[in-house]
Amino acid sequence: MTVKNFSVRVATPGDAQGVTALLRDSYPVLMQSAYESAILGPALELMTSAQPALLASGTYYVAEAADRLIVGCGGWTKEHGDIVVMEGVGHIRHFGTHPEWINRGIGKAIYHQCEAAAREAGLSRFDCQSSLNAEGFYSACGFERIEQEDIEMGQGAVLPTVYMQCKINSA
Repeated sequence: MTVKNFSVRVATPGDAQGVTALLRDSYPVLMQSAYESAILGPALELMTSAQPALLASGTYYVAEAADRLIVGCGGWTKEHGDIVVMEGVGHIRHFGTHPEWINRGIGKAIYHQCEAAAREAGLSRFDCQSSLNAEGFYSACGFERIEQEDIEMGQGAVLPTVYMQCKINSA
């Protein structure tokens, strides 16, 4: 029997330190099985900081343990990157779960919160740029693999990813 010992809430700008700590604890550990260190190192420098715009969006969530430790995060936006908006499409953004908290339903709880909010906002599809190690998680949430892509992240960092899509089901 799995005990749910966390709660999910909307993130705020005040969560920046906790989200950054989570991403710095999570990504290096969980991504090392899918990427060589020469590729992962430069990308991690760019990926492991909380994004202020996401924290202020109202569509980004954190999972907290009973002691208020942030053990999961993730959300969605209508924008792909900073500017591109496609009618009816949302974009899954910056998911992470603390390595000591994986397989406890945190990612799925956050995803279901995203899906419900996106449905309420009138969206019909999510797009996702998944890391290679997270493809299985997104597949389990109903995403389909479209293609593998290399994403240029700036400062010479290029990360192989999987572009995925999922229809947002009606309630």
